[in-house]
Amino acid sequence: MAALGGARRLLLLLLAGVVHGASAMFVVKDGNGTACIMANFSAAFRMSYETVHGSQNVSFELPPSAEVLNSSSCGGKNASDSSLVIAFGRGHSLTLTFTRNTTRYRVQLMSFIYNMSDTWTFPNASSKEVKNVSSVTDIKADIDKKYRCVSTTQVHMSNVTITLSDATIQAYLSSSSFSKGESRCKQDKPEPSPTALPPAPPSPSPSPVPAESPSVSRYNVSGDNGTCLLASMGLQLNVTYARRDNTTVTSVLNINPNETTASGNCSSLLVTLELQSKKGMVLVLWFGMNASSSRFFLQGIQLNATFPDAKEPTFRATNTSLRALQATVGHSYKCNTEEHIRVTQAFSLNIFRVWVQAFQVEGDRFGSVEECLLDGNNMLIPIAVGGALAGLVLIVLIAYLIGRKRSHAGYQTI
Repeated sequence: MAALGGARRLLLLLLAGVVHGASAMFVVKDGNGTACIMANFSAAFRMSYETVHGSQNVSFELPPSAEVLNSSSCGGKNASDSSLVIAFGRGHSLTLTFTRNTTRYRVQLMSFIYNMSDTWTFPNASSKEVKNVSSVTDIKADIDKKYRCVSTTQVHMSNVTITLSDATIQAYLSSSSFSKGESRCKQDKPEPSPTALPPAPPSPSPSPVPAESPSVSRYNVSGDNGTCLLASMGLQLNVTYARRDNTTVTSVLNINPNETTASGNCSSLLVTLELQSKKGMVLVLWFGMNASSSRFFLQGIQLNATFPDAKEPTFRATNTSLRALQATVGHSYKCNTEEHIRVTQAFSLNIFRVWVQAFQVEGDRFGSVEECLLDGNNMLIPIAVGGALAGLVLIVLIAYLIGRKRSHAGYQTI
């Protein structure tokens, strides 16, 4: 009976379009009916959710019934921001947000909205909320070329992993069809043939604290409308991982501006700074904006790195729900005190002497400064110490005067 029930459920899922592995074509058109985004891929979703009986894992795929929503966009007048919104199932959607510069475009952000009240996909879920997770991606291509990746591409979002397969994607189309030229993903490129090397000596354990603070560097991100991010800061990574000998170590790494390439993208509600080292480490910071309060903030951090001595050499960490480095749009945020931002349990980012402004930057100069609370607290300490010392001097002076008056009172004139 259990096997029959499982087969019946699988049949129902197939009829509902939940289980399907074939690629599907998605097209976004402008008001004139001209295609501006085309995408052909299959997508698999793997995630965990809470039930009344504990944590449960579920896997499903993008069904053939998935459709492009009208909320998809070819972008504004300068066509710098565009998006592909795909709806499927009972209240789920996958969104690819594109940005570009003069030479390249990319899927700047991939977002997944899922409806926990969908009992077919999430049976016995303890929550009935609609949840939203997102992550930056490595999907990028040259302008007027399509992105092509036959291999699987995984995008990690909190408790969700989305795997794209056999993907062909192109935005900012010059015609209503895929370009002949293509930019291949790094997974499709053949790896160099291994060469025999002498065994390397065992590497020493990473020092828990580097000898020096990181160098402060200035970063600038510009788009079609000018500068959207101006930042000056020193960055330090704290990564905890398990080694092959089952020992746990914490590696503290300073970002060296001389060995790092900076790039980024601008959009109306998201500004991204991407730092890539010569060794392949990629650190991405993206800033969001609350339109109702007119404030910007550090919304997300993502780290992709490799540690050869780790049990799992590839290290990835992402957090898209941060609220750090906040200031009013048009102003700048400044903090001379070291700030410690916890991204995940295994990764945190230390930021030194930060001065940053996102979205509205005029003349490539920082606007009015909004100082952090930490700097204000540091100012209170010397004030409090000075006040205490002044009070102590006053007490000693009063005691001295009282004592002197009493000593004079002991001698009376005859």
